[in-house]
Amino acid sequence: MESNSIDRRVLLALAGAGLTRAGFAQVKPAQTPARGPENPTIFERDLPDVNMHNWTVTVREISYGPGDSSAAHRHPGITIVYVLEGAVVSKVGTGPEKTYTQGQVFMETPGELHAVSRNASTSKPAKFLAVLLAPKGAQLTVPV
Repeated sequence: MESNSIDRRVLLALAGAGLTRAGFAQVKPAQTPARGPENPTIFERDLPDVNMHNWTVTVREISYGPGDSSAAHRHPGITIVYVLEGAVVSKVGTGPEKTYTQGQVFMETPGELHAVSRNASTSKPAKFLAVLLAPKGAQLTVPV
């Protein structure tokens, strides 16, 4: 039990550090409260029970031109996606196809099928950050 709690804290710290490093989170020095209306929660979800020994974090910025999409795929670890610009249509696992807009977040668990990933617009670009936490050396995106 103890190691799972530590792993989850490490995951959250790495995800936060990766997103902050990538530049979407900007905290003003005067903002010290960790909670409250100034710092609303934009995403919360239970994490899978995984051992993160010898894992790495990779942050990628993905851009979709108007009408662009990606083929169905899986990730070996946990992927957290934050939409920076535009809108992205996604279908992960057994969930419904859903459109995510700027500022929204979704997550994929290890091995979960990402069946649909496309720009929701045929006239405007879309951009998102993908924070990929995976075993060191693993292929981060596996086509199906």
